[in-house]
Amino acid sequence: MKRIIRDRRLTAEEAARYQKVREPVAEELPDLIARHHERMELPDPSRELLAQLKAAREAKGLSLDDLTAITGLDRSALVELELGQGRKPTIETLTRYAEAVGKRLVVALTDK
Repeated sequence: MKRIIRDRRLTAEEAARYQKVREPVAEELPDLIARHHERMELPDPSRELLAQLKAAREAKGLSLDDLTAITGLDRSALVELELGQGRKPTIETLTRYAEAVGKRLVVALTDK
């Protein structure tokens, strides 16, 4: 986040306006942080799926270049996918990858 530096002091009116915005944020912040930590403790199913896809690719002896030729997906996109970086993959992308390594993608919704 870029820090803003002012060349003058805030007026009382400006300071009051900023304080009015900061108070609700300060009240919500502990709850937001707690919810974030709860989510971080949950296993990320997409990481496990990506690890399984990479393991399947390696088990078939396919390189990323081979996978690029089979799926038509960009090599750099595949690298980011396997590393769990970049944008979240679409179901279409995951399906193409899975089919290329001889697997079938199954999506299911379950109760907690």
